[in-house]
Amino acid sequence: MLANIDAWQGAHMSNGVSYPVFRTSDPAAALATGRRLLALGAREYAQVSVDVELCTVAEVLELRRLLPDAWFRTEKEEFWAREFNNAQAGLRCDWHAAELSEDPDGLVALLPLWASMADQPVGSVEDAFTALVGARYGSIRWDQVIWPAVPEHGYDGRVEHDGVTLVFNCDDPGTDRQIGTHTVCVDVHETGDSQSYAAWLAEQIGQAVIGPPYD
Repeated sequence: MLANIDAWQGAHMSNGVSYPVFRTSDPAAALATGRRLLALGAREYAQVSVDVELCTVAEVLELRRLLPDAWFRTEKEEFWAREFNNAQAGLRCDWHAAELSEDPDGLVALLPLWASMADQPVGSVEDAFTALVGARYGSIRWDQVIWPAVPEHGYDGRVEHDGVTLVFNCDDPGTDRQIGTHTVCVDVHETGDSQSYAAWLAEQIGQAVIGPPYD
């Protein structure tokens, strides 16, 4: 599970950090809180990406039907090893939904599969994705947001790291499955004042930093 945290941290690299500011058992409340945070920033260039883990063939076929533009990938080590060691083998570790086999035996060999849609228009996929995520591990990340400059908190906004992340069915550290626990994080550029600034953003919607950062 830890390897997949990179999927929702997106553009953070070593200079971004995420502070949890809201946790709930209600995915709709988590989505609403994420959107309230998002509304604090400039969103002219904002995009949204979603990612979800699928552990059964039925889940794969359901998501393929509901999100026909999704991409699917396998993270099974033997597939990645073959791809890395023999670039000419023609083995692909990711498929567009239209290319993905419907053969159950073939799909079982790929499980777990991850399904993603990256860099979508804000508001285009969040509701449908939240409705289908259920007990699966998944995430929504809004990036390319520009947070307001607040000099007294040492922050002038950096579009490459500013954003909001919502993680479904994940525990406090962001590394293990915890069904029914959904966490909203504010994403900021990492500085000596980043926690103070994240707390300021959370306060604007009546929330607070509630745990250590994910970095």
